[in-house]
Amino acid sequence: MQKRLQEIDSLSLTLLMDNVTDRLLPNPYPFVTRATMIANQRVLPSPVAEHGFSVLLEVANPRKESLDSENKVKYNKSSKKSKKNKYLFDTGVSQNGVVYNANVFGIDLNDIEAIILSHGHFDHVTGLRNLLNYISRKPTKVICHPDAFLRRWIVFPDGNKAALPSIDEESLVSQGAIFKKIAKPSFLPGNKNDDDNDYDYDNFYNATATSSSASLLITGQIPRETKFEKGFPIQYKEDPANNNNLVPDPMVNDDQAIIANIKQKGLVIITGCGHAGIVNTIRYAISLTGINKIHAIIGGFHLTGAIYEDIIEQTIGELQNADPEYVVPCHCTGWKATNRIIETMPKKFIQSSVGTTFEFSS
Repeated sequence: MQKRLQEIDSLSLTLLMDNVTDRLLPNPYPFVTRATMIANQRVLPSPVAEHGFSVLLEVANPRKESLDSENKVKYNKSSKKSKKNKYLFDTGVSQNGVVYNANVFGIDLNDIEAIILSHGHFDHVTGLRNLLNYISRKPTKVICHPDAFLRRWIVFPDGNKAALPSIDEESLVSQGAIFKKIAKPSFLPGNKNDDDNDYDYDNFYNATATSSSASLLITGQIPRETKFEKGFPIQYKEDPANNNNLVPDPMVNDDQAIIANIKQKGLVIITGCGHAGIVNTIRYAISLTGINKIHAIIGGFHLTGAIYEDIIEQTIGELQNADPEYVVPCHCTGWKATNRIIETMPKKFIQSSVGTTFEFSS
């Protein structure tokens, strides 16, 4: 069932954490701004890069609308100027990296309305604890798939294995987190509660959300349809029903993306790692929204490492078929896959770097 996603005038994305920082990169397009290195005749502190991911999203919420008797959209002419809603997608791999970079860039994270986790892997959630300590707005809503809390391991073909750090829900709740565990597609922001003037995140996945303020769509669990995108084959999970013995868990079902619909431009798709497969993610975004036009894809495509090298060419071919206007590979996409994107789609490629801001607008 297609879910109607509002067109928005603009979406600002700032990379607060990624694998690479390059302070000398040029601005390749007017909508791309690199973090400044010099201000007031002095060199500013350097941001940090790490094998992790975090992006700040700022979106102008559309004017409140309703449907007329012919089911056509009509806007409330008396509505005030659009309000900006701010969200954080992932929190990096270190405890302090995202907070440190935000301070370097002069970004205040106290007014974010929710934190969305792309999945439960430690390179996307480790910074959550210190972010909760930093953010004064309490409680802090954290939106994720229920499987984000699984206790997982990586088991290598030679039998070597290691436990992956997992989310300590009880401890984080004590620090002010309210976890909203949702596996289905959901919208941001949600409908307003009449009693507390806050967004109803327990019900924001209801279809009625599309009639008022659906600026962003969180995909929830992404169907796996392609034959070549294989998740994370070496991942296992503890099975409580079997004395916590390890069982295969290759699909990383908690992997989810965020979708925006830029007026007259099309979809912007933001991924964390893309464990579901970037092609599966694109296809699901189109299926959910009914919109075929892709303006930009930004995030991790998880094509780095020996076990993924054999799917790079198929993935690149499908990316070309999807024909996005811009492709911004980040985090776990890997150098080989990124170089193939540059070779095959040079005019679409934009280099990622910590501190870069993308202003996607109509």
